[in-house]
Amino acid sequence: MPSVAEEKPRRKRREPDRADTSDGKQRRAKRRSSGAELARRARRELSEITGLEAEGVTSLERADDGTWKVTVELLELSRVPETDDMLGSYEAELDEDGELLRYKRLRRYPRSQAGVEQQGVPGGK
Repeated sequence: MPSVAEEKPRRKRREPDRADTSDGKQRRAKRRSSGAELARRARRELSEITGLEAEGVTSLERADDGTWKVTVELLELSRVPETDDMLGSYEAELDEDGELLRYKRLRRYPRSQAGVEQQGVPGGK
């Protein structure tokens, strides 16, 4: 067994060059957004764009190309009683970094019909 004096000194790890970007800023590793962060961002952005109040997120799906589809329920018309409120179901598509690419309204319905499938109903999907 070699003594401590006979061991080869260990080479230090070379630190990656962090100042090689054109603007002189250090590069940072991209951090992926979590599903919860993406859902919050979609809610916030759709509310800002439409001026409507977000009720909740009903689905979150990642596509094979890395984009995300988030379905958000927005309050389109407030009525009394509350069961007569009109809601809209909106689909937002976000890129891998959480930036909004597009959105569209999928359907509009009274709150009392929120859990009822609209297929085959005039004006439904």
